[in-house]
Amino acid sequence: MSIPINVETFHETSLQQNLLDRDAFLSGLLSRVTTTKQDGWLQDLRDGAVNWVRHSVIPNTREEEWRFTDLSPLKQVDFNNVETIHELSLQDDFVLPEVSGRLVFINGVYSPDLSNTENLPAGLIVGNLDVLPGEVVQEYLAQAEGAKEVFTALNTAALNDVAVVWVAKNVVVETPIHLLFVSVSGESATISQPRVLVVAESNSQVGLIEEYTNHRDTENTEKEVYFTNGVTEIWVNENAQVSHNRVVREGAAAFHVGKTAVTQARYSRYNCNAVTVGGKISRHNLEILQTGEQTETTLNGLTVIADNQLADTHSALSLNHPHGVSKQLHKCIIGDRARGVFNGKIFVPKPAQLTNASQLNRNLLLSSKSRIDTKPQLEITADNVKCAHGATVSQLEDDQIFYLQSRGIDENNARKLLVNGFAMEIINFIPVASLRESLLKTVTSLTNK
Repeated sequence: MSIPINVETFHETSLQQNLLDRDAFLSGLLSRVTTTKQDGWLQDLRDGAVNWVRHSVIPNTREEEWRFTDLSPLKQVDFNNVETIHELSLQDDFVLPEVSGRLVFINGVYSPDLSNTENLPAGLIVGNLDVLPGEVVQEYLAQAEGAKEVFTALNTAALNDVAVVWVAKNVVVETPIHLLFVSVSGESATISQPRVLVVAESNSQVGLIEEYTNHRDTENTEKEVYFTNGVTEIWVNENAQVSHNRVVREGAAAFHVGKTAVTQARYSRYNCNAVTVGGKISRHNLEILQTGEQTETTLNGLTVIADNQLADTHSALSLNHPHGVSKQLHKCIIGDRARGVFNGKIFVPKPAQLTNASQLNRNLLLSSKSRIDTKPQLEITADNVKCAHGATVSQLEDDQIFYLQSRGIDENNARKLLVNGFAMEIINFIPVASLRESLLKTVTSLTNK
């Protein structure tokens, strides 16, 4: 006797089975996730992200947004749970004397002993997820646009703790807050997934130093393989101002994927200075959503890579309301066989009249085998705007080197001077002197290899 089959249900079930756990690499990462905080709302948030990741795949070069960034080396590594290091001293170049507060996360786990949240001004809350009631955090955490992007959802699925910076209304924080994320590798390759939530309430001002690095006490640290998958959500409310300085200094064998999702309310001002050096493969997705008129957005970026490294910067700025002003300058210094990628998008729909937006990508190739793939991009349907974009690719000019040599500077120092001058235009935007000096040393050491 034949059993009747509901064809519609059969196809739906088959589809679910085919979609479930579509990517073995992602499934392996999910199987290693351990969570400690079991709050109901947080668990619901994680469960939704887990379901999304299980139906997703790692991006490949057939996708437009990833066509220059091959993640196959990442998928070949078997990443394990992080090993939390409790006894760890901060190296001298990790400590910034100019900052007013510091949060330290080791392998994505909050370290209160290494952090400094004392003597902060009234109205400023700096700490981990425990410093604010859950119902307050729920309003903002994982609520920014782009939450379903695969690496963002993977971070949410593993969410245990958050670096929180909360600035109350009308509070002006004079000195920056330092958010330090240190990776310490164990005997095997590890993954850490730090999360940052910044909320600047109306009429407030705050500066941030968000830094990703590795512990450099051992000689083999540059060969250690680890994966940092970070997500930062920044909410800039009405007439608030956030100065965001993002520094990535990973080991030469490390993988880094970072998302910065910024939501700007009307009259708000957001400034980002992003510097990336090191890392085998690094990717930064910078996404900014304008939710009110007359916002100001300034984006400065610097990428310095050598050897066989790959660094990818994708930015997307959605100017949806009138009188928005944005300015973007991104520079790349690329040596040896390294490859840089820049894709900057600015969306100006019809309601965004009287928008003023500019975008420029400048690239310096130090080797005939280095490469840059650049794509500045404007999508404009508004008819009363002022927008411009462009890109340049160049090498060190012989006449510039000759001029410096004619002034008594040898060829090696002449090249170093020109490269440092190219980088310093971006580094000088960083408001912390000790960090500027440290970054210049890092850039010099990398470009002189």
